[in-house]
Amino acid sequence: MSFHEGELFVQERAGVRKQASRIGASIHSTIPPLAREFLAAQPFVFAGSIDRKGRVWASLLAGEVGFLGVPDERTISIDAPSADDLLSANLKNDERIGLLAVEFETRRRMRANGRARIAGDSIIVETDEVFSNCPKYIQARFWEKDGPFRSVSSGSESRPEFNAAQREFIERADTFIIASAHETRGADVSHRGGNPGFVKASDKTRLLFPDYSGNMMFQTLGNLQANPRAGLLFYDFAGGRLLQLTGTATILWDDSRINEFPGADRLVEFELTEARESVFKTNLNWYFIEASPFNPKS
Repeated sequence: MSFHEGELFVQERAGVRKQASRIGASIHSTIPPLAREFLAAQPFVFAGSIDRKGRVWASLLAGEVGFLGVPDERTISIDAPSADDLLSANLKNDERIGLLAVEFETRRRMRANGRARIAGDSIIVETDEVFSNCPKYIQARFWEKDGPFRSVSSGSESRPEFNAAQREFIERADTFIIASAHETRGADVSHRGGNPGFVKASDKTRLLFPDYSGNMMFQTLGNLQANPRAGLLFYDFAGGRLLQLTGTATILWDDSRINEFPGADRLVEFELTEARESVFKTNLNWYFIEASPFNPKS
């Protein structure tokens, strides 16, 4: 695995270039057997994509267990009748895609980045990068099925700034998803977690959140260093509320506000361009188990 210029810059700035080089050897273009089994057991997956304006978005796809298939070692098929219109439109314009599967109950997660095409109600992804991540900062949750798969989506409302209810929703969150993209390496999507309140709304268009110690490869921050466009996704597991944000993100290396975020190595400031709010409910009932033991203590 060779890192691109943004990743190398962040690794060097963080002082972990050698460690990242060793860990990067775990990234491959093919899907190992254990990863195939893992994907086949998941009822949802997060996706990162790029729209016609070059803006980055994060989306949520869901289906009956088995809707994620691996027909061969370089291909993931997604039976995605629940795909949102935004994701479908983005992939028709730009084939770059990032996928993230998280099994919250066991805190296992894997990422697969590559190129996608729409085939009927399916999304076919040819993988370029496949790798697992550590279990840090994942809040444990489990789901139970309530009958056969179904999804109910409301029409989305688009805004150029956060309203008061959205700011409150964001600041209560213990989890969000962040999508980023590199011109030649493609799209990527990753998980961020912490105690409720770890994301702060600075005003009607800006968010501030910590970057904690992770796998030291810095795919997300590396992408943001090279291309500041980003997409954030906040999801209410219990009620189905879905908030998708697109905008730009800036890495703050030496900001006095870092003292407001215990355990943070650095901060990221997100500037909103557009917020889309909708409701996405499925046949899954979610239950919170416990917070991650890696979450910083206040």
